[in-house]
Amino acid sequence: MASSKGYLQFLLDQLSNLEDIAYRSMMGEYILYYRGKIAAYVCDDRLLVKPVPAARELLPHAPMEAPYPGAKEMLLVEEVDDRSFLQHLLVQMEPQLPEQKKKKTAKGK
Repeated sequence: MASSKGYLQFLLDQLSNLEDIAYRSMMGEYILYYRGKIAAYVCDDRLLVKPVPAARELLPHAPMEAPYPGAKEMLLVEEVDDRSFLQHLLVQMEPQLPEQKKKKTAKGK
C-alpha cells in the first residue's frame, strides 16, 4: 500500500518550522531529507526514522520495522501528532546522519 499525499503533507506541516526539509517520491512512498541528509522514510502511511543513537534515545520503546520488504529496519515514530517532538527528533538526529554519497559522473560527459 502506498503512502497518501495527505499523510506526507501532514508530516511536512508538522516539520514546517525546520529549514531545509525536502522529500523525494520513491515508488509510491517518500524519502524525507533534513539538511540534505536522509532522515526518514514515509511508507504505508508510517514515519520511519534512521536508528541513529539520538533517535534510539528519544524513542526507547519504538518498534523496529522495515519500510519495505528486504530493507534495513528503522524506528517507527508513533508520536507524529506532537509537532515539537518531531522537530526536536530531527534536529537531534541530524549530526549523526550520514552525508549523502556523491554520484559518480561518467568520464567525458
